Amino acid sequence: MGRLRDGRAFLHRALVLSSLLLLASGEIFFEERFDDGWDSRWVKSDWKKSQGQAGTFRHTAGTYSGDPDDKGIQTTGDAKHFAISAKFPQFSNKDRTLVIQYSLKIEQDIECGGAYIKLMSGYLNQKKFGGDTPYSFMFGPDICGDQKKKLHLILSYQGQNYPIKKELKCETDKLTHFYTFILRPDATYSILIDNREREFGSMYTDWDILPPRKIKDVNAKKPKDWDDREYIEDPDQVKPEGYDSIPKEIPDPKDKKPESWDDDDDGTWKPRMIPNPEYKGPWKRKKIKNPNYKGKWKTPWIVNPEFEDDPDLYVLKPLQYVGIEVWQVKAGSVFDNILICDDPDYARHVVDETFAANKEAEKEAFEGAERKRKAREEEEARRAREEGERRRRERDRDRGRDRYKDRYKVHFFHFPYWVIIPCCNYVRLVLVI
Repeated sequence: MGRLRDGRAFLHRALVLSSLLLLASGEIFFEERFDDGWDSRWVKSDWKKSQGQAGTFRHTAGTYSGDPDDKGIQTTGDAKHFAISAKFPQFSNKDRTLVIQYSLKIEQDIECGGAYIKLMSGYLNQKKFGGDTPYSFMFGPDICGDQKKKLHLILSYQGQNYPIKKELKCETDKLTHFYTFILRPDATYSILIDNREREFGSMYTDWDILPPRKIKDVNAKKPKDWDDREYIEDPDQVKPEGYDSIPKEIPDPKDKKPESWDDDDDGTWKPRMIPNPEYKGPWKRKKIKNPNYKGKWKTPWIVNPEFEDDPDLYVLKPLQYVGIEVWQVKAGSVFDNILICDDPDYARHVVDETFAANKEAEKEAFEGAERKRKAREEEEARRAREEGERRRRERDRDRGRDRYKDRYKVHFFHFPYWVIIPCCNYVRLVLVI
């Protein structure tokens, strides 16, 4: 039965792959599903090996998966450096769209570490591929604690690396997600996660590679006749006659002189004062729309004299290698479905045919694994409590024995001393020397 199920799964993946290939209208430069024989296409680097700091990759679908036969490569070994790369025929993205995509499942509480991929140009000694190796492109999550959960996107231009200026957020759950980057010949780009566009922009504005096309004219000043008052007082409105003579307070007409009031003794009686309902405060003209309003003055933009366009801004150095080079405190990330092509539709179909098909099954598998993990932790906690209780009882028993010994132990004295020895109907006092 197991062989039949495996055969069906293999046939299903083969049919999916063949249907995707038929959909591809562009060119696929590199595609890796990490099927059997994957290690013949990838070279494990010796970087950090001599220091004992090199981690390894395991061919697996992970602890839980929507399809256990759909394997990737998983980082193993905590607090290690991981470096592995694959070579493909060199190509240039000049005059064509560049699509870079891969799937990632971070099963572990990564604590601190990267989970991105890199593309390299020119010759690369794959056995020495490491953190100091120059790269043309870097893309993927980088997580460290609760503060840093960013999505790296770094492009190389004329030998210098430029990170995107936007703050990009990565996924933080423990399920599989597809990360897709699309770069077009007009230097616009898109970032998709699970086939949903998260970001869109241009290399001209979202990277500090070239000076901006336009800058604000710092020498510009607001014209003296510029009227930026949106509302003004109505010049035709006239203050009503007698307006200023209206008192602020008036005597309270309801206040009556007490019968017991004596003007000779108490002085002249006056009613208390109350606010005058007719008093409207200082007179002000009403506000009306300013017919001469020109809007808020803003510093004008001018053509930047330092800007020099590069129509090949989007062109990376000819690409020839893809690699995973990361450091992780806690290992366990599964990399899979790496794709480099010029067809966004094909990349979208790959996600639909793999991610969408296994999403719910993987979620169920994850929830099952979580239940087992929690049950295991609870069992371990129970055993720890029982062991602690057992040790406490042993300590209490030992303390009881010690108290018994202290109560009944024989005390020895230095010689000489007197000993009373009972004997028949009398006692004998003996001096022991």
